[in-house]
Amino acid sequence: MTKEELIEHLDNSRWKFAKTMPHNPHFYTLRKTWSNQRKFDEAVSAIRRYGVREKCKGYWYTVFYTKDFKYWTMGAPINKTILINRKSAYDN
Repeated sequence: MTKEELIEHLDNSRWKFAKTMPHNPHFYTLRKTWSNQRKFDEAVSAIRRYGVREKCKGYWYTVFYTKDFKYWTMGAPINKTILINRKSAYDN
């Protein structure tokens, strides 16, 4: 998956606000809401391939940045990953 394809898939995903984490306001999309599970797996793989390592609250994540957003997963194996997180690229 190219970066452009990844961005298109992420832009077209359903995002839900993570209301249980008010100290870290962000959104997430769930694997089960994607109509194509293979595309979800490819998106997770692409986030990890094109992303950069970033430390947040003592943990390392691979974060993929676009013009407006940053995306990350929790680092589980791709077949065990159930969500992709998103927040403004301008938030810490």
